[in-house]
Amino acid sequence: MLRIAEFEKVSFARFAADWQAAFPAAGAAEAERLYAEIKLPQRATSGSAGYDFFTPVEISLKPKENILLPTGVRVRMAEGWFLAIMPKSGLGFKYRLQMDNTVGIIDSDYYYSDNEGHIFVKITNDGNHGKIITLSPGAAVCQGLFLPFGITESDAATARRNGGFGSTAK
Repeated sequence: MLRIAEFEKVSFARFAADWQAAFPAAGAAEAERLYAEIKLPQRATSGSAGYDFFTPVEISLKPKENILLPTGVRVRMAEGWFLAIMPKSGLGFKYRLQMDNTVGIIDSDYYYSDNEGHIFVKITNDGNHGKIITLSPGAAVCQGLFLPFGITESDAATARRNGGFGSTAK
């Protein structure tokens, strides 16, 4: 297998700012505690294709509720690859837990953005059976797969990224 990437934590300052923006009631002490406990994505088995991303806090979502979760994680990867982030299949099957953008695409140049390439996930309990989903701190919430991509022979893109969430369309 090709070794093409490495997960890292974003800086504490970046994480604290993003965490407090997502959760205004969170204090600096909570952000510091959560930062120390960030678990980098990992594969569960040697045959797993996906790298599990873990929630640093308990999540409890009623049907139709969502949450924006700063992961504290960034990824450095080789050019010609991207990271696709998808829901965990078991959570989708049992609860209809879905990512709000269906599949998150993390491009290799996102690592160099002003926000340090901080990966966020926004998930929704899209179930219609009245099931509340509760995930404990450290539970796998989504998974990322590294995939190669190609470009057209006439491609002439030279622009540099700065930001996420639609920044390449600006």
